[in-house]
This record gives sequence, structure tokens and C-alpha cells, in this order.
Amino acid sequence: MTVFGGRIGLFLWMLAIAAAVVAPLVFTGGVSRNLAILALLFAVVASNWDLTLGYAGIFNFAHVAFFGIGGYVSAIATIHFGVPIWLDILLAVAFVAVLAAVTAALAVRLRGIYVALVTFAFVQLCVALIISQKWLTGGAVGLVGVPDLELFGFRFGSSAMSYFYLAEALLIGSTLFLRWLVRSDFGLSLVALRDNEAYAVSRGMSATRQRVLAMVASSLFTSAAGAVYAHYLIVASPDVFSFSLTTLILSMVLLGGTATIFGPIVAAIALTVVTEQLASFGVVRFMIIAVLIVLTLRFVPGGLWSLGEIVTARRGTKGEESAR
Repeated sequence: MTVFGGRIGLFLWMLAIAAAVVAPLVFTGGVSRNLAILALLFAVVASNWDLTLGYAGIFNFAHVAFFGIGGYVSAIATIHFGVPIWLDILLAVAFVAVLAAVTAALAVRLRGIYVALVTFAFVQLCVALIISQKWLTGGAVGLVGVPDLELFGFRFGSSAMSYFYLAEALLIGSTLFLRWLVRSDFGLSLVALRDNEAYAVSRGMSATRQRVLAMVASSLFTSAAGAVYAHYLIVASPDVFSFSLTTLILSMVLLGGTATIFGPIVAAIALTVVTEQLASFGVVRFMIIAVLIVLTLRFVPGGLWSLGEIVTARRGTKGEESAR
């Protein structure tokens, strides 16, 4: 039995739901609550990146760009075109999904490092367009004045707890979607293509189609998180395309454990808190995080989440030995 199934899995889900209800009441300070909201949104981005990087084996560096573009499309739609709030989030998700499909169609036909180079070039193209089109995007300063989310006359900005619960709901919805997806025939096909592409293709699978769909699926909640991020901060900034943020979220995936979904979520929350605590160290903090990743991959190749499976397996072995 793994940590994902049976009674243990049910216990973890109940624990997660209880934590989601109690957490906003614990993080009452402005700074701590802001940090928690950012951690939850980054957890959405990291866990969805795990779908393409961990399960599909696609070295897709455009993933964080989907997060940033989601925020910009939402901001531009509301500020320049008067699109109603909430509808702009759906528009951002649809726009990024189409963009992800186009990017994937161009990239997944390549192999190895070339996929990473093409998707990285895509990120640089996005940054260049955002900075150059100042009339639309605000340029290097960013697009300021993104309206606060509002529902039935209630403005989310009037209570930080509202964004906390919204970020939690987004993460729970994303996790349920990803767990359903990776357990479906589609998810199994991604793993088959990752592990033995030649054999999977010989059995009738289309490598290009499945990988394009994987990138589109991973962009849905990622772009929604980007849109919520822009509304929460009231600004869409080109900083979201920075290499430091990409490195941070990639660290969450690797440190938590690829092809686990839950691992990047746990690592996202932990790393967001640790990074904030190390803020006084400046750029050195990223070196510290890099060392932590190297040590984790050296001694726990499967990531932090695999520790649960190791402990469960050892308990099962001891139980069998005692039964004998």
C-alpha cells in the first residue's frame, strides 16, 4: 500500500481539508497570511509543472510563462477592454491553453535539450513583447491597477482571508484534477511514452498528440493561478518571467519529488517559507536552496515525498516479518 491509497490516503485527504479550514485562522498576521497565499498559488504552478516534467518527461521551461501570461491576459482584459471580473480569468485560461497547444506542437517534436531551448526561447520572447509593448502591458514597470476580485458585491481585498480560501480552493481543485488525470488512461499513456516511447508508439499511441494535450492540461490551473495572482497583487509584473522565479518553482518540483503531484505541493509551501526567512541573505539564499536540492537528490533521489513511501514500505516489511 502506498501513501496515496487506502486508509492512509483517506487520512491525508481529511488532514489536508482540515488544514485548509484551520490555516486561515492560524495565519492572522498580514505578512504570514500573504506568504501563505503566495505559497498556495506557487503550489498550484509547481504541481501542474510536475504533470509535464514528471509524468510526461517534457523539459518544458515555458510553464512559468503560462503563469505570467495568465496574469497579463486577465489584467489587460479588465483594464483595457472592460471584461467583467471572473470572466477575465476564464479568458486567460482559454488564451493560455491555445498558446500552450501551439508552443507544444512546435516543441514536442524535438528531443532532449532542444525542447528546453525552444521553450526557454518562448519565455524570452514573451518578456521582450511585454517590455516593448508599453502601451498595452505597462512595459518594465508592469500593468498597475488590476481591479480587485469581487463576488456579489463583496470585494476580496476587504478581507485577506477571502484570497486565502480562494487560493486553497484553487489548489484543491487543481490537485483533484491532476490526480484524476494521472490515474486515467491518458495519464498512463504519458508514463508509457516517457519510459519507452518506441514501444508505446508501436502500440498505436501518438506521442505528439498526448504531449500537446499534457501541456495544455498543465496550463489550465497554472494560468488561473496567474490571473488570481495578478488580481491579488493588483499588478501584472514582468518579474513573474524572471529566471529566479523559474528556478524556485523548478526547485519545488525536484525537491518534492517528480511524478508525485503531492511532493511539489509540500515543497512549494516549505520553500516559500524558507526563501522568505532567508531573504536577508540576498542572492545567497538561492545558493542555499541549490545545496538543499543537491543533497536531497543525492540521498533521496525520489524527493521528499518518497520518504513517506519508504517509511510505509519498511513498516510493511516489518509487519510481514513479525507475522512470520
